[in-house]
Amino acid sequence: MICKNCPRGCDTNKGRFCGVSGIKVAKIMKHFFEEPCISGTNGSGAIFFSGCNLRCCYCQNMPVSHGGKGEEFSPQMLYDAILELQKDGVHNINLVTAAPVLPSVAEVLGAVKAHLHIPVVYNSSGYEGDISSLDGLVDVYLPDFKYFDGDLAKRYSAASDYPEVAKKTIAAMCAQTGEAEFEGGLIKRGTIVRHLVLPSHRKDSFDVIEYIARNYPHALVSIMSQYTPQFNKGGRELDRRVTTFEYNSVVNRAAELRLKGYMQDRASASSVYTPEF
Repeated sequence: MICKNCPRGCDTNKGRFCGVSGIKVAKIMKHFFEEPCISGTNGSGAIFFSGCNLRCCYCQNMPVSHGGKGEEFSPQMLYDAILELQKDGVHNINLVTAAPVLPSVAEVLGAVKAHLHIPVVYNSSGYEGDISSLDGLVDVYLPDFKYFDGDLAKRYSAASDYPEVAKKTIAAMCAQTGEAEFEGGLIKRGTIVRHLVLPSHRKDSFDVIEYIARNYPHALVSIMSQYTPQFNKGGRELDRRVTTFEYNSVVNRAAELRLKGYMQDRASASSVYTPEF
């Protein structure tokens, strides 16, 4: 049987690239290190799903994305966890890397949405299958746009089709949410496109943000400097931090393009900002 949850189309008889088949949760927490409009003062109610259909060679959450660390959850357990987070006073429900189990997550959201008075954030690698089932269930999309160059995507994430998939996925996300809406400094609806600046590849970063500027007029952009070389299992060119010059040149290009959004403090390039799993 071919899995249709994501673009990889794995033969389930041979195993899934993501390493999971049912809902598996690695951590549930109040997350204070997302963008300010998401974390706010009370934190974002993050649910980290185990397994990943991208498994980047430099991932800072390798025990979860590569190792599959986590606990098996039933749909009812996920439903209850979402309501418990809301009861705990978080600003939103933040579903992190749910692509491998999207149909199950959409089903749970369909059941719990009427009981939520806070937004649902879908935190994505940008490498998604059909997200139409999330329309009306997700209020805020938080996708990555990691690479513009398919060769880089193949080298670091074994997904040469990543750029084309991400372009279509983010377009669909923007179409569902429209222009960003805020209340009290917190985002209630919209799409924020994240881009992690990698060492040695600022030109690819330019291509990414220029594409965002041309094609997603209502999206906000979050330019990230948190790349941490200690997690790298790939090429030597990634065995260092992003320089101030590299990062600032990307931020400056975004400013030239009049993109609105966020940039990270350079201190974020540390394992201190990585949740313990």
